[in-house]
Amino acid sequence: MATTENVIEAGGLRRSYTGGFEAVSGITFSVARGELFALLGTNGAGKTSTVELLEGLAAPSGGTVRVLGHDPYRERAAVRPRTGVMLQEGGFPSDLTVSEAVRMWAGCTSGARPPAEAIELVDLGHRSGIRVKQLSGGERRRLDLALALLGRPEVLFLDEPTTGLDVEGRQDTWRLVRELRDGGTTDLLTTHHMEEAEALADRLAIMHRGRIVATGTPEEVSASRPARIRFMLPEGVPAGRLPLRLHAASEGRRVEIRTHRLQQCLGELLGWAAESEVELEGLDARSATLEEAFLDIARSGRSEEERAGAR
Repeated sequence: MATTENVIEAGGLRRSYTGGFEAVSGITFSVARGELFALLGTNGAGKTSTVELLEGLAAPSGGTVRVLGHDPYRERAAVRPRTGVMLQEGGFPSDLTVSEAVRMWAGCTSGARPPAEAIELVDLGHRSGIRVKQLSGGERRRLDLALALLGRPEVLFLDEPTTGLDVEGRQDTWRLVRELRDGGTTDLLTTHHMEEAEALADRLAIMHRGRIVATGTPEEVSASRPARIRFMLPEGVPAGRLPLRLHAASEGRRVEIRTHRLQQCLGELLGWAAESEVELEGLDARSATLEEAFLDIARSGRSEEERAGAR
């Protein structure tokens, strides 16, 4: 990160719709210059509503939002030329070629880089004469990214940037996004792919029902959930013989231990197995992944809502 200056700031941010539904319920977060921040959440969590406020597409119902020091809705003219937006669907005229689509968009973009340069950045040079309707889904996503990069944005909003891309295309997009970040671009990413958030994000926030329920680096959020140790005991060796401190859950021969002390518990387990001359079949020990943490948080949120509804 180049500096601690905050480029995006949201304070007590709210967004309500007709009928009283509140999609964003007083969230607060900031994104530093040169940082890649991922906004994650289940469907209906409020991610899109939040990003639209940051992009200046709507005014908040409450709270404040600043992008590059300006209100992105009321001072749109000061913010829009310095930002790039990659939407989930670009909606280009299907009969235009890739080159024509980029040239058309460049004509509407202040200080646009040469269209051919933007096309090469996303590895579409060999497809520049192909009509948009003939592109694959992954190629259209790369075209979306090319248009978002035309204005050399200081802040880049990436909405599901690798949807439809194959493994190679996804890796190429990740590489480009990292290069942009390393060059000082501030990125706000929304994605349903936890692997993508782990690979790219400096920090992230997880939303649920309009609120931020977890925030931190991917490692910090993952570490907030217990690691697991799984194995199978031999026939005739009950889980009750395990040291009590391991707090094992078992089903037949299968045993699972969940712990925030992975190294200590694994050492104790292996010591017990050696002393007892017990072979632990299929032993697997690993820290929680971001996906596991995300699912755990989502399930916890649903459980709390169900309990509240039952009262």
